[in-house]
Amino acid sequence: MSRFRLIKAVLGPLLRVLFRPKIEGADRIPGSGPVILAGNHLTFIDSMVLPLVTTRQVFFIGKDEYVTGKSLKGRLMAWFFTGVGMIPVDRDGGRGGVAALMTGRRVLEEGKVFAIYPEGTRSPDGRLYRGRTGIARLALMTGAPVVPFAMIGTDEVQPGGKGLPRIGGGRRITVRFGEPLDFSRYDGMDRDRYVLRAVTDEVMSDVMRLSGQEYVDMYATKAKAA
Repeated sequence: MSRFRLIKAVLGPLLRVLFRPKIEGADRIPGSGPVILAGNHLTFIDSMVLPLVTTRQVFFIGKDEYVTGKSLKGRLMAWFFTGVGMIPVDRDGGRGGVAALMTGRRVLEEGKVFAIYPEGTRSPDGRLYRGRTGIARLALMTGAPVVPFAMIGTDEVQPGGKGLPRIGGGRRITVRFGEPLDFSRYDGMDRDRYVLRAVTDEVMSDVMRLSGQEYVDMYATKAKAA
């Protein structure tokens, strides 16, 4: 049994017992071929929940600090995240964005599922912020369909993205997937900034509809720095 299947077999039932997740539209994820999952990002555990509720293994970019810890907690995090599909990338440097984009492209060209949070960081206040166009470039470079998704309630389980998840109190997680989006009509236009913005905004519009969040036409990083 692969480490991914082992983690799902052990933690999947635990997730269902503790947080009673409601999964909607998971059958909308194509069963084979490259797929981009694009969704909102509310809290740290989003990246722990998503791989446990999909039938296909999901690969995603994560901070390299998640796999470099030497403590017991650090080693357990590294074992879990690399097991479920996290690919560590140093995103703090000037070339971090390019490295993340090229990593996503490689995953998709191998016919796998790649997940991305177009906002680029966790929402500072629960609202949905403007998407960055890396999602559009990936879609147009690879031809992969984009399946939008929404995380709902994870920020109530883990407010602020820190500390242990809270159990009970009527809290429940919902993960909702939308219909696949096909952007083949823009083939060969992955360097047109107007097309990239239009594609990104279409994805974010679907994420907003699925999540019910208020939309803010500003990058989350700018809101955090304000």
